[in-house]
Amino acid sequence: MTIGQAASRSGVSAKMIRHYEAIGLIEAERRANGYRSYGPQDVAVLRFIRHARDLAFPLEDIRKLLALWRDRSRASSEVKNLALAHVEALEAKAKALSAVAESLRHLAQHCSGDDRPDCPIIAELEGKTA
Repeated sequence: MTIGQAASRSGVSAKMIRHYEAIGLIEAERRANGYRSYGPQDVAVLRFIRHARDLAFPLEDIRKLLALWRDRSRASSEVKNLALAHVEALEAKAKALSAVAESLRHLAQHCSGDDRPDCPIIAELEGKTA
């Protein structure tokens, strides 16, 4: 099947399929005319990648997950450890984003929001606050 058909069946854009090929997550077969050719297993790999991306796994973790998926003698503990490490990273990121949101909320509460130019948000961005 063509890249367009693989994109349609997998839910991954043709641009991302090319990117995944460029970084080695997927290998497309090349026809004599140079066009890429994809089979059902390629679509399955693309769907796997899409689902992993939906769960916000970084590309290097997806590479590891693909290797584990392909390894039928894998230990599920390896998959679990990778997933739990990702959960920890997500929770740390969520905590950091929450702190940023609280800082912005605080700045917005102290901004009068009127016609005057004085604004603690701008002052913070300029680095003029203590």
